[in-house]
Amino acid sequence: MRRHASLVGLVLLVLFEGAAVWFIMPLPGSQRVRSVEVAYALHVARWPVRALGLVLMGWGLSPLRVAGLGRRITIATLALMAGGVTYAANFVLPADVLFRQPDHVEMVAPSEAGVAPDRLVVGLVLDGEARAYPLQFIGYHHFVTDTVAGRPVLVTYCTVCRTGRVFDPRLDGAVERWRLVGMDQFNAMLEDRSTGSWWRQANGEALVGPRRGTVLTELPSTQVTLRQWMALHPATRVMRGDPRFAAEYDADYAYERGTSRSRLTGTDRRSWQEKSWVVGVRVGDAARAYDWNALLTTGAINDTLAGRPLVIVVAADSASFVAFERPDTAIRFSRDADSLRAGPAAYGLDGRGPAGALRPIAASQEFWHSWRTFNPGTTRFPAAADPPAP
Repeated sequence: MRRHASLVGLVLLVLFEGAAVWFIMPLPGSQRVRSVEVAYALHVARWPVRALGLVLMGWGLSPLRVAGLGRRITIATLALMAGGVTYAANFVLPADVLFRQPDHVEMVAPSEAGVAPDRLVVGLVLDGEARAYPLQFIGYHHFVTDTVAGRPVLVTYCTVCRTGRVFDPRLDGAVERWRLVGMDQFNAMLEDRSTGSWWRQANGEALVGPRRGTVLTELPSTQVTLRQWMALHPATRVMRGDPRFAAEYDADYAYERGTSRSRLTGTDRRSWQEKSWVVGVRVGDAARAYDWNALLTTGAINDTLAGRPLVIVVAADSASFVAFERPDTAIRFSRDADSLRAGPAAYGLDGRGPAGALRPIAASQEFWHSWRTFNPGTTRFPAAADPPAP
């Protein structure tokens, strides 16, 4: 058995490192199953398993004398294979290596950011201070940390789900540090540095680890074009991309405009397909998805969810959207250019009107597969038969 131990150790290392990457990255078949528990178990066991593999290899090779050329080649080959697999799994393929973080987040005036006005941003306002984070930057990084009005924020975006979320990163009274670890069910996962727990980007929930079940506090954010955001918030600051990642930032608008045909991030222009766009709204325990094509056709959708009358409106640019609670079910809104109208009364896209300001409702544009997966039991507007399985 000893003479085969080196081969057993090598196979163990190759299979383990391959499985550790497969379960946590968007590789064929890996994201169609609930794999986060397995991925986390492999992550926790990584050093003991690696040590066992190396011990087996060393034990099997120890009787060999290094005198012969063939034996030296055997030892060198096995060592290179083990080292190559381990290096690739830990220094080439990890998510935080493929998608690196900027040294710091620099917020500047819109004219200094180098961002085209029709590019999409995740907008945030805290205590009157407005910030815009362009998708072309945070889509690559997956998350950035910043401080707005003296408060720490965690700005996240997953291009495979098309989900933009902003969270309060404070846990147990301290600002947590994060790293990108991979994906589960096509959604980005972050790891907190303090406990090593893994968190889902779509809802800020810790899935595995010591903090399992904890949910980050989400902060209200808006997805609009930079031009629209500047019109609503003229004094806004805009994130400027880190010049070190100029080549990594998406140079064209295919993803944002929905013209990409990538397997993971491409858009299906039909309704209710895996990669169709929806606007998701959650009120209490009730969740509903609104077909983006229907919203583009009507300009505004009036509905009632969990007893709360609401309206979702897409701006004239066919890219920016907002959602508000209607004052009464009898009041119905329509879109007129870049304003909302309820009879003769006009409201801006900031919700301000003659009768005061409309109350904003959190709404997110994402792929249908994402909203459906992370909001089980969601209803749809307009209702339609389920499309055939892909």
